[in-house]
Amino acid sequence: MIPQEHIWTGELNRRALGDGAPAPQKVGLYDTTLRDGEQTVGVALDPEQKLAIARAIDSLGIERIEAGFPRVSKDDTEAFRSIAAAGLDAEIWGFARAVPADVDALLEIGVHAAVIESPVSDGKLAAYGIAREELIRRVTTAVAHATESGVTVCFFGVDGSRADLEFLKRVYTEAVQAGAKEIAIVDTLGAVNPEAAALLTRSAREWVGDDIPVHWHGHNDFGLATAARAGAEWVQGTINGMGERAGNANLGEVALALEALYGIPTNLRFERLREVADLVQRTSGYELEPWKPLTGSTLFTRESGAVASQFHDPPAIEPYSSQLVGAPRRIVLGKKSGLDSIRIKLDELGLEKPQDEWPALLAEVKALGMRKHGLVSDDEFRELVDAG
Repeated sequence: MIPQEHIWTGELNRRALGDGAPAPQKVGLYDTTLRDGEQTVGVALDPEQKLAIARAIDSLGIERIEAGFPRVSKDDTEAFRSIAAAGLDAEIWGFARAVPADVDALLEIGVHAAVIESPVSDGKLAAYGIAREELIRRVTTAVAHATESGVTVCFFGVDGSRADLEFLKRVYTEAVQAGAKEIAIVDTLGAVNPEAAALLTRSAREWVGDDIPVHWHGHNDFGLATAARAGAEWVQGTINGMGERAGNANLGEVALALEALYGIPTNLRFERLREVADLVQRTSGYELEPWKPLTGSTLFTRESGAVASQFHDPPAIEPYSSQLVGAPRRIVLGKKSGLDSIRIKLDELGLEKPQDEWPALLAEVKALGMRKHGLVSDDEFRELVDAG
């Protein structure tokens, strides 16, 4: 768990949850960066890159890593083999559609645990031209084939959040009867609010019983992927929230919300997250918002003079400590700076300037920031100090 001295969120969350709430249970993190995350437009990872990313994800304490979909290519099969042989602490999971060739591809490379997916909404079934009864046949056949061959199966109902609930109940029930040991509730299009996600998860638990672990797999099309964990024992997501369209749930953000806002433990090693997020970003070739939670480059950087006046007191201006993620805190100068910004920057750079000259220096900093439409660098600030 995050040390409580690093969390400064106040008392309202605890009061809203209720003092008499049962002790929180741990939530497991299931990473699908190497499969669903690679569906990000323009991302193509080779086996060496996938192995490096898998090692990095493992270092975060994430319990399960979905190493890929072997039938995509020979490279994906090679990557899967190398990850499975790497001696990682995380469980290595595979992925297959509910078709015989996909399951056989998993068996050929010795997969011991796998997600088996199938569309379950009428819209998806119509798009594929599959009737409901045929879908049931495919799911039960694939699940039974895998489980009878020693594979632990999590059945994954694609677009379940838009499916007919009675049919969804039947699919999950029959998948479990065919041998699935876990199920994933899937909001493929990020289409439900947190209340609906909770309703769907509660319903699924009633359908399959308390002995079947429930996963939540959500996407971020409405910006709610982090909010919609819905009471599941496992959350599926990716590093940096990468993925198709608006991306998947960001596992770092999910873990932070669980621990800091709900008091629910995860295994995530937050102090390593920025390093791993940077590796995945650079390897995949995309950019992230600098203000991104946990990993953003400007998350603990302050330009505002009003904020600089409180910079000595982190809980006054931040909801959690930069120490949690090993990030530097710093003041930068620009249009929005104040006199405290000047004081802090002079001290940081070991420069001297009489206090009665700070207002004029601040005016020059603001003017330069406006001319540049950006920040004033430390070297530029030194020049302004020397020129004055």
